[in-house]
Amino acid sequence: MQKPGTAPARGPDAPSAADAPAQVAPEAPIVPDAEFDAALPAISNDINAPLEPMPAASQPTAGQPATATQPPIVPGQLPAVAPVDPVLAQPLEPLGSFDTVPLQTVADVKDANAPEIAYATEVRGLDPLGLTDEFNSLSALREGKGKAANATQVSARAREDEALAVRLMKSLGYYDGTAISTIENTPDTKLRAIVSATPGTIYRLGTITVNAQPTVPTDLVRRELPLREGDAIEAARIQGAEANVSLKLPQQGYPFVNVGERDVLLDDATHKGDYTLPVDTGPRSSFGVLRTEGDAVFDLKHLNVFPRFDRGQLYDARMTDDLREALVATGLFNGVGVQPVRTGVPGPDGTEQVDLMVRQTRGPARSLAGSVGFQTGQGVTAEGTFTNRNRFPPEGALILGAIAGTQQQGLSATFRRQNAGKRDRTVTLIASALRANYDAFEAFTGTLSGRISYDSTPIWQKKFTYAFGFELVGTNESVFDFDLNGRTRRTYGVLALPGQVLFDQSNDLLNPTKGYRLKLNLSPETSVQGAVRPYGRALVEATGYYPVSDSLVIAGRARAGSIFGIARDDIAPSRRYYGGGGGSVRGYGFQRLGPMEPLSSLTPDEDGNVNLSDLRPVGGRSINEFSLEARYRFGDFGIVPFIDAGNAYESVMPTGKDLRFGAGIGGRFYTNFGPMRVDVATPLNRRAGDPRVALYLSIGQAF
Repeated sequence: MQKPGTAPARGPDAPSAADAPAQVAPEAPIVPDAEFDAALPAISNDINAPLEPMPAASQPTAGQPATATQPPIVPGQLPAVAPVDPVLAQPLEPLGSFDTVPLQTVADVKDANAPEIAYATEVRGLDPLGLTDEFNSLSALREGKGKAANATQVSARAREDEALAVRLMKSLGYYDGTAISTIENTPDTKLRAIVSATPGTIYRLGTITVNAQPTVPTDLVRRELPLREGDAIEAARIQGAEANVSLKLPQQGYPFVNVGERDVLLDDATHKGDYTLPVDTGPRSSFGVLRTEGDAVFDLKHLNVFPRFDRGQLYDARMTDDLREALVATGLFNGVGVQPVRTGVPGPDGTEQVDLMVRQTRGPARSLAGSVGFQTGQGVTAEGTFTNRNRFPPEGALILGAIAGTQQQGLSATFRRQNAGKRDRTVTLIASALRANYDAFEAFTGTLSGRISYDSTPIWQKKFTYAFGFELVGTNESVFDFDLNGRTRRTYGVLALPGQVLFDQSNDLLNPTKGYRLKLNLSPETSVQGAVRPYGRALVEATGYYPVSDSLVIAGRARAGSIFGIARDDIAPSRRYYGGGGGSVRGYGFQRLGPMEPLSSLTPDEDGNVNLSDLRPVGGRSINEFSLEARYRFGDFGIVPFIDAGNAYESVMPTGKDLRFGAGIGGRFYTNFGPMRVDVATPLNRRAGDPRVALYLSIGQAF
């Protein structure tokens, strides 16, 4: 037991009194404050003063162990660094050696030995919105065609389709729409991926605000923006309405309109969206003058033939498009553009004058063309032309043509100037030489003709067109002389002033499917063959086209012609009327319908029989023809059953008696330059000597 103030008892290992540390008073600090303050360095009030030097490292004293210290840092000398790892010192590998194949996800990884899994797809909730078909056409699940590497891949596709369903619902105004996908196992071990869509409430337009400059009339922009309060906020409807503004304003004097970005502020409490559209209308404009740049095909003088507008007229983008399309129709450009250009020049009625910049890129002016056809009674006919469309600028074309066939051969040279002083007016001069050898006649004919016409073009089909001109014809032909009861040759000179008018209400030049056409040809002529004999030729034709459906068109034609004021035998045989052939009554030979040579001109055989096929047609002064076709088209092909009727007559007016009927079926192959036609026909009231079957190969419909 210890007493107070005595030292504790010591054991055998207890330290001696000499080894014990000095005792410290319990309340005394370890380092007195005065000693601590004295050890602190002096503090300067200058914040820009340099830092105090670091104290030098103390050196070990005798009897103290050496401690590891950093080598002293010498100013201006880098400290020593550790040895470099040899691997780090090697050069980097070239970029081309790296594997650039994208990382594959779990859904993409497929074990070559693992079989594909099959799955079915089901979409729910979109059918009432009419979105199922569009969803199926864009679906990632549908694109996989029911096959996947694993279930993870099916799930990934289903999540893509969730987002697709939401986008489609928003496009119809269902902005609260949601979609969720689930993957189920079916009893046949086949997965079923189900995408369930919930459209929610449709959002409708609230207020409609248009921010635009003042216009004439004042409500022009709003009037051409076909949106109403309460309409569903459908993406296609909104975009279509804005596109209508961009289309209609340039047609009413604002060529530089710019429709800005719409803003739709949705309110999920009322399910309405307030719509705001900024529109920069630009200045109200009127037409100025034409300018041109580029590789010029036409100068400004000829360019000014094409516009259908006057200077100072209110700008209309349709007139600008019309000008560009008329230039394209010339076929002389690789590219042509027409753009409005601001001038800052005041125009009438507070408008600004806008010039049109025509940018021209010259195209090839020369071309070769050819066609081959076959018709029973005419044989094979091949035609070829070489055209230099701008040999005599502007638009003065030189056309050299040749015909080589089993029954006709000829050469021709044509000068043609299109848009001659007036748009769509064509002046044509033709010189030709032709030999024709048919059952009706054999003729060597030279022709010089001229024609002025107002024509339709492939781009602009006109309702009313006309043509008039002259023909000087010299022809030497074989003709049946009834006084001699045999064939002889005669030479005829013909001066004709032909004219034509056409009223066209059909919808296409090459392959009409609806509408009708009315055509009248009238030609006062004079025949010189020993004496001058004036007479007249007339031909009227009506065609109609009725679409029964998108695939079936009923087409009909009626035609009648007359030559009056002259006896038939005083008319050159090549200018008389004949029936039969591919453009007339199919099933009969070319020109085989109409008056024939008398039987007395034939020599009976030893049995006293006369072969009517040896009779040759002599032609008539009148003709009538009727045709009816059912044109059924499927894709680029078509089938056309048809029936034709007609005949030619010696009388001035067609009588309608002794009509000959032909029927058959044709095939059509539709191309971008018109249908190719193959018709097979047979005569229904066949005469002795008529063919049983006739074949016609050509380009274009029969009428």
